[in-house]
Amino acid sequence: MRYAVLLCLLLFSSLSRAETLQVAVAANFAAPLRELVAQYQASHPEITVHLTVASTGKLAAQIRQGAPFNIFLAADQRRPRELAREQWLIADSVRTYARGVLVLWTPQSGINLQPEQLERGHLSPLGLANARTAPYGVAAEAVLTRLSLPPSVVLVRAENVAQSFHFAESGAAAAAFVALSQVQARGGSLWRIPPAQYPAIIQQGGRLDDRPATRDFYRYLFSGPARALIRQAGYQVDDAE
Repeated sequence: MRYAVLLCLLLFSSLSRAETLQVAVAANFAAPLRELVAQYQASHPEITVHLTVASTGKLAAQIRQGAPFNIFLAADQRRPRELAREQWLIADSVRTYARGVLVLWTPQSGINLQPEQLERGHLSPLGLANARTAPYGVAAEAVLTRLSLPPSVVLVRAENVAQSFHFAESGAAAAAFVALSQVQARGGSLWRIPPAQYPAIIQQGGRLDDRPATRDFYRYLFSGPARALIRQAGYQVDDAE
């Protein structure tokens, strides 16, 4: 009987320590974050991390509407800074966790995606994220302003960069502007666009609360092992800030 009581107390103690975190993450970073969560939970089984994936603009709107997130990982620096000024995010928690790399990609191998091919109208339609809500869409629009595309080239705008990728993967677009992290292990053909041709994609995050579990997981995202995984996933990473 005494052992049964002790077991119940231990179980209750374990359950009382269990915590759940809600992380809002921009679509381009969802896959790397899932790997980071798995790595983190291997040594923190008492903490469960749930992800909400959408465009940066939509997630920012949800935060302003009171969505119960603990951490926000955006694809830009504008929204986290705005939310910090509005006191939705803890101001001194806003940091750069990655710098995005824009590419034009198609799942077909041996396709020339260089600018001269685009300007000849050989690829259509082209997919890209909506610039109003997705920073990768802003970057893609900047690249397009440098090109002289013929009227025959159709542009199809996705809700976010994940949907832009789906357009190309499914064949709904001949090629799509996406994050390098989404396609670097998928084969096909890509044009790694020179960084000077689009605004820097500085991806920042921040905490919405000061809970110990929130602080611990957020701190982990800037640790050496996490930075190595983010870099391997196809992002540029600052070693120190």
